Amino acid sequence: MELVSPDQLGIRFEVEEDGVTYLDNARKKAEAGRRLTGLPTLADDSGLEVPLLEGKPGVQSAYFAGVEHYGDGPALVGALLTALGDEAGHSPAARFRCTAVLVLPDGREFVGEGVLAGTIASEPRGTNGFGFDPVFRLADGRQLAELSSDEKNLLSHRARALNALEVHGAFDAALSAAESS
Repeated sequence: MELVSPDQLGIRFEVEEDGVTYLDNARKKAEAGRRLTGLPTLADDSGLEVPLLEGKPGVQSAYFAGVEHYGDGPALVGALLTALGDEAGHSPAARFRCTAVLVLPDGREFVGEGVLAGTIASEPRGTNGFGFDPVFRLADGRQLAELSSDEKNLLSHRARALNALEVHGAFDAALSAAESS
């Protein structure tokens, strides 16, 4: 099985991420891809959750600094540290959460969730990654943006969501579906 992006297939489509949950958004993207291609389609949605901020930024993580700063890492980090105020210096608990959905051509759906727990650092560090990675501190003291891509791909919330899909048999089901068509 080969994982390919819509761009690699010559397909361009936008899916409005207006769901209330990560599952809503991941499902919406996976279904759109499946309808367009007829192929098994994998999609995810993820965000940063800070209990001190009542779970925010959450499903709206990419917009936390405002619509005009969509996905702008430095702006997102600045908005987060501003929202935390003095608490930013006390390493508040945080977690990245990812929900991944694999939809097969016959409509079967598999869901996996992954969580990476850590804290928020008061100062950004590192140049790898994006979004909130520079202020997300792991238990070993490193910040996510300090990890190599290989390290991050092994332990990230996305990696954990994909591992959960594998445990649920999603990829075996996708291979079986491909072989029978």
